[in-house]
Amino acid sequence: MILRDPVHDLVSFESDEESIVPKLLATAEVQRLRRIKQLGVTHLVFPGAEHSRFTHAIGAAHVMTRLVRRLRALHEGLPFWQQLASDRARDVLAAALLHDVGHGPYSHLFEEAIPGAPHHETWSLRIVRDPGTEVHRVLADHDPGLPERVASLIAGADAATPYPLPYLAHAVSGTFDVDRCDYLLRDAHMTGVRYGLFDLDWLLRSLRFAPHDTEAPRFAIDGMKGLPAIEGFVLARRFMFEQVYLHKATRAAEVMIKAIFSRAAHALREGTRLPQVPHALALAAHGEEIPLGAYLDLDDVVVGAALAAWERGPDPVLADLCRRLRVRNIGKTVELTGELGSRDAMDRLLAEARELAVGIGLDPDVHVALDIAEDVQSFGSPDSVAPPPGAEPPLEVILPDGRARPLGAVSPVLARLDNLPIRRIRLVVPAEIRADVQSRLPAAREAAARSA
Repeated sequence: MILRDPVHDLVSFESDEESIVPKLLATAEVQRLRRIKQLGVTHLVFPGAEHSRFTHAIGAAHVMTRLVRRLRALHEGLPFWQQLASDRARDVLAAALLHDVGHGPYSHLFEEAIPGAPHHETWSLRIVRDPGTEVHRVLADHDPGLPERVASLIAGADAATPYPLPYLAHAVSGTFDVDRCDYLLRDAHMTGVRYGLFDLDWLLRSLRFAPHDTEAPRFAIDGMKGLPAIEGFVLARRFMFEQVYLHKATRAAEVMIKAIFSRAAHALREGTRLPQVPHALALAAHGEEIPLGAYLDLDDVVVGAALAAWERGPDPVLADLCRRLRVRNIGKTVELTGELGSRDAMDRLLAEARELAVGIGLDPDVHVALDIAEDVQSFGSPDSVAPPPGAEPPLEVILPDGRARPLGAVSPVLARLDNLPIRRIRLVVPAEIRADVQSRLPAAREAAARSA
């Protein structure tokens, strides 16, 4: 199989061990990913962000083929039982393609809005393990043990039976993994920004195995030539979070989608007969277990049709939310920085915004929200907190004298970013009351300063 890809150009899966990829691509569960946008509602902010989880899955599998070739150029120094044999390459290629196969509609928003709903990682494992899925049958036809090995690679550190080569599990999900290698480049390309660009070719070329005294070799970077490449990779991820993933309008749209799901679930629990409700959502609203088949019926198209029906449905609050989303009348954000980020100040402003919403006839439970978004990474600087037991250790850099040191202990740039969170606190309110909320910020700031 040879494909054209807007990010990686020619993408091919032609060898015997790669033949698993075209077979998995033809399954119903993987084809479903065509109907789920990679970035959820980000296209409301960056119009080009219409790409799907399907294209990202192909990209991740392609990067894994390149990583496999690089590891085979390095693994001669490992004991034979740690080397990358053909069956293990097939395992990790399948895992790279399937790592997101359980994603729900609108990216992460469905699982965040429904209390108790399983996360997409859980659904991915169910899809791989369930004998009734096409994915499982393709894997089991190759090798009856392949579904469980792929599941252990996807689960990583959470696997009940860890994969025999931990470095391959880290390649699927870790500090430096094929998932991030593809989504940063792909999301940057499709949104039209340049923040997510990094030198993937040089980064792969700089990859090494760290010197080790244990039975589990780990990835490392050649410090002589690889440090700028890994710094670029880490910075690209940070910049994408700051400028795209945590963009104020993106987060406001996500708050609205979560409010829609939450309101729909509430209406169903109260006995309201909403039109065109997906079976999985009806079950989740009542706290019932969702069968795998019902979950796989969910995608952006199905949920979008439900939202269109609810706009004409009997719940006026839900109808208003769905109409606002359709015409992109999403909430506005008020940044809470400095003293306004204190708990007292946030609570005060949230209460005042809710009162203002009530004053113009809007439901504060769905139109007003406090949005706190955070991301943090650790690079192993001298002052860094030790990772918890079982967590992946910081990526290491091999120095000219052969010693391996944590990335944060070698890179002055990343040492400054070690455990430094990207944190955004925003009050999301209807456009009708944003000016009134902003006019109250000085008084809230003064009150917070007095109580500090």
